[in-house]
Amino acid sequence: MSFTDAQIWTVIIGLGLGSYLLRLSFLGIVGNRDLPEWVLRHLRYTAVAVMPGMITPLILFPQATDGTLDPVRMGAAVATVVISLATRNATLTIFGGAAVLFALHFTIG
Repeated sequence: MSFTDAQIWTVIIGLGLGSYLLRLSFLGIVGNRDLPEWVLRHLRYTAVAVMPGMITPLILFPQATDGTLDPVRMGAAVATVVISLATRNATLTIFGGAAVLFALHFTIG
C-alpha cells in the first residue's frame, strides 16, 4: 500500500496536533493548581508503566534478529531485572544491564 505525500503529512500534522492538545489539556487546564494526592501518587508510576511497554518488544521481537527470540537480549533483560531487584538503584541497573548485554553479545555472539 502506498501513501501520497499529502496523506503522510496529514497524519504527521494530526498526530502532532493530537499530542499537543493532550498535553495542553493536562498542563493548560490544571496549570498552577495543586493536584490531589491520589493523582500525584499515580503519576509517580508513569515511567514504570511506560518503559516496559517500550522495551519488551525490543527484547521479545528484536529487529536485529528478524523477530526471533535472542538469548543475548533475553539474558541481558533477566540480568537487568536481577540487578534492579538487588540494588534498587536505577543507574546501576542501566549500566549493569548494558554491560551484560555487551558481554553476552561478545561471548555468545
